[in-house]
Amino acid sequence: MALKTPEMYKESLRKMRPNIHKFGELITDVTSHPATKRTVEGHAQIFQVALNPEYQELVTTTSNLTGEKISRYLSIMESAEDAINNCRIKRLMFHLTGTCTGGRCGGWNAINGMWITTYDMDQELGTDYHQRLRDWLKQAQENDITISAALTDPKGDRSLPPHQQADPDMNLHIVEVRDDGIVVRGAKIMICGIAAANEVFVIPGTGYREPDKAYAVSFVIPKDTEGLIIVETRHPSDMRELEEGFDNPVQLGGTTQAYLFFEDVFVPKKRLFMCGEFKFSGSAVMNFVAPYRAAIGGCVAGQGDLMAGASVLMAKANGLSPRVFTEKLTKMYMNNETTFGMGVAAAALGKKHPSRAWMMDSLVANVNKVYVATLPYETKLLAQDIGGGIVETGCMPSYKDLYDPKYGHLVQKYLKSAVPAEVRARLARFVEWLTVGSGIPGCMHGGGSPEAAKLVIRANIDVEKLVELARRVAGITQEIPERIPPQ
Repeated sequence: MALKTPEMYKESLRKMRPNIHKFGELITDVTSHPATKRTVEGHAQIFQVALNPEYQELVTTTSNLTGEKISRYLSIMESAEDAINNCRIKRLMFHLTGTCTGGRCGGWNAINGMWITTYDMDQELGTDYHQRLRDWLKQAQENDITISAALTDPKGDRSLPPHQQADPDMNLHIVEVRDDGIVVRGAKIMICGIAAANEVFVIPGTGYREPDKAYAVSFVIPKDTEGLIIVETRHPSDMRELEEGFDNPVQLGGTTQAYLFFEDVFVPKKRLFMCGEFKFSGSAVMNFVAPYRAAIGGCVAGQGDLMAGASVLMAKANGLSPRVFTEKLTKMYMNNETTFGMGVAAAALGKKHPSRAWMMDSLVANVNKVYVATLPYETKLLAQDIGGGIVETGCMPSYKDLYDPKYGHLVQKYLKSAVPAEVRARLARFVEWLTVGSGIPGCMHGGGSPEAAKLVIRANIDVEKLVELARRVAGITQEIPERIPPQ
């Protein structure tokens, strides 16, 4: 079984031990609970399109381990084309679901990041982490599992390193090393797509030094592992997304995020890919964020495509010609292609690693992250501007009110415009969902903050080389000293 059907995928989630909580209740079935079912349905569409001939070439590929057809989300990117498909598939999934499917894409980038990192560790240290990862990945491919990535730690006091925190659990860390594995304690927070995942791939939250080597840890475990407590954290401000009707379109997915609490969780040795090798923790993070920050340009472009299309429909529904908004729509199109194009460029300008994995161009990927933290917000503003007050204010009756036997006819009478009331309401809710609802991906801080990306950018810019280029072309041989102002 290399490719699951959507129902097989959902059944695999139903079989897992319930350990996800929300609003003080244990969610016994993530496939049906109102708070999680939409993200499951969104991820289920990945399995559906993998069986569709129209999308198979993009969504599936051939395993470099078995030679079998597998989900691309479980593959190793080995070429620029593979890396570009990372961007293309993200855009496609937003077209199909309207939202983030991080329960697969985050794990995909974690797999590729640690594929490179474990190879380098084995070459330098003589460890067998890379073979462990290969063995695990082979069975993951054979079972077509869904994997979420967990990077972000709570951190506590940001001015202090992990080992100086008043509470050592502020960063996930190793508390015991055994012959057959390790025990970890701490938390990973703001982790996307957990409700829709079968397993969780943990990577270091940052680069560590020797005093913090217990925090340099990477592994993958089933989501229902004993000792792992999960709390879902995303929810709409007015709970309207838990309603049925046009407030909960069947075809849409839904972004969910969670806090993961590791209360002395045992990790088997065969699933352990870093255990205290602090010198490689920083590169593990960089190997993860480069493909992630490149591909997120496709995510926001896909959502931007939906916002642009919905804005045209909203203008028509309000009785206006979209031509009135040509400049604004053009800016939306430009924003979408900028982030997507930057992601593709990061892939195309990458290089082959000795492990045969493809490494994104780190500079361009991180520049893209900065654009992703700004341009989509402008696109959302433009969508709200074009849609008008019915979109931006959220002042609109619910689906139940629209068809209430006592006053529904009045709601419909005064909600209609150039189109029937339900059509206008459905469009307005869709734009609202895309711009202020749970359709929003993590633009500003998803995959790291823009300030963190700027640090990488500065580290990758060779200022002296640029100065020498300018000096040569300008014909300047005289040294120009830097004037440092007095303190």
